[in-house]
Amino acid sequence: MIKYLDLLRINEQHAGEIEQAMSRVLHSGQYLLGEENRLFEDNYSRYIGTSHTVGVANGLDALRLILRAYIELGVMQEGDEVIVPANTYIASILPITVNRLVPVLVEPNMENYQIDDSRIEEAITQKTKAIMIVHLYGFCAYTEKIGELCRKYNLKLIEDNAQAHGCLWHGRKTGSLGDAAGHSFYPSKNLGALGDAGAVTTNDRQLAEVVRTMANYGSSEKYIFKYQGINSRLDELQAAILNVKLKYLDSENEKRRETARYYIDNIKNKDIILPHVRDWGAYVSHIFPTLSTQRDNLQSYLADNGVETQIHYPVPPHKQECYREWSNQPFPFTEQIHNEELSLPISPIMDLGEAEKVVELLNKFGS
Repeated sequence: MIKYLDLLRINEQHAGEIEQAMSRVLHSGQYLLGEENRLFEDNYSRYIGTSHTVGVANGLDALRLILRAYIELGVMQEGDEVIVPANTYIASILPITVNRLVPVLVEPNMENYQIDDSRIEEAITQKTKAIMIVHLYGFCAYTEKIGELCRKYNLKLIEDNAQAHGCLWHGRKTGSLGDAAGHSFYPSKNLGALGDAGAVTTNDRQLAEVVRTMANYGSSEKYIFKYQGINSRLDELQAAILNVKLKYLDSENEKRRETARYYIDNIKNKDIILPHVRDWGAYVSHIFPTLSTQRDNLQSYLADNGVETQIHYPVPPHKQECYREWSNQPFPFTEQIHNEELSLPISPIMDLGEAEKVVELLNKFGS
């Protein structure tokens, strides 16, 4: 069986260093807000290229805290609008609605399935306060036009960088392109912890301070609470593990790209649509999405032949029960992607023989 993503094999590569890091935390006696957190935040800021990193419990909280901090700072207020891609995972939308802000969904392009920057301006109203771009599948979603729109309308640019650690735009890393970014280190991410973990990156000192305070129950001084905060802290164990794995992120991203290049160069089945990659530095191959009108049959065929795949994501946000008030809104491109998308195996430990088998099976499908 070719697994979609073999997390055990990925982490076993670094088992010795990870075990040393875990032992160091165990014997330190400091399990929250300690030296491992400080070290990871410093290392990640240097890697991403921002002045501040704030470790938090997960990627959802990272985005939730950014928006809440902007509300506390008076930049936003309840009822304001945030533009967001319609075809994203629900974790990009929940932070907006939980803060009683209004998501405004915009269709993707059909080249690499990122938010269509030609459709954003028509969605901007007097209530729009931010654009949230999602670097979906590991592609860079940022464009010059999006930057221009933020400047023209005085909008905050928030990045959901959960799927694009190490991705570049003109030499700058995603997570440093906007006013603030949320990062997830869920185990399956390109930079994955061994549990839930996340971070906020920004060059805005005041925003970073509010996020850090909000994540610690609203307190920056013990038993003194400035805000009605939450408990969302990156624990020392995950920070130590992330410090180990951060050293290998760029080389592992390159291994992912090698598989993606092989797929694009060798999959010849015209019934399977492949993503278009203009700039390989702007794609870290977190997910390799294909589209097929025979998606379910294709997935079953591959499974029968020993290849595991995944669907990202079978139901779009506007068709979810929790957002049923949006269910009649027309998002045909989004619905096509969600109805046809099938993710092929891709990881830093996948070898050429495995990729060759996947390609051979795909080229035979339907023939």
